[in-house]
Amino acid sequence: MIEINGTIIVQFVNFVVLMVALNFILYKPLRSMLQKRKETVDGSHQRAKDLAVQVEEKMAAYQEKLQEAKITAGKEKATMKEEAVAKETEILSAARQSATETLESMKVKVAGEADEARKALRSDAEALASDIAAKLLGRSL
Repeated sequence: MIEINGTIIVQFVNFVVLMVALNFILYKPLRSMLQKRKETVDGSHQRAKDLAVQVEEKMAAYQEKLQEAKITAGKEKATMKEEAVAKETEILSAARQSATETLESMKVKVAGEADEARKALRSDAEALASDIAAKLLGRSL
């Protein structure tokens, strides 16, 4: 059987002193470290979420700039293509004009040479005809 006497008060005081001592020595530092750890973990989670949001924002900005660059490049490409077509047309037009002028000058030159050749052939033909007629007739004309 258990006897209740004055030692119970001593044991109760001993228990209270032990609880107060353990609270200061063990429980408060342990609770403090657990609280700091929880705050650190929560802070790390929050920083990770913030970084994820920043990464998403930067990726969206990057994608937007990339799209703008593609649009600008497409416009520049179209402009350069139009300029190239215009330059090609200009060069071909100049080449056609030059070829036409060269052809016309060659036609004039050939026509002049043909006239000279005709005149030379006529005079040679007349002289040759005269020689032939003289030989056939046996006398000079």
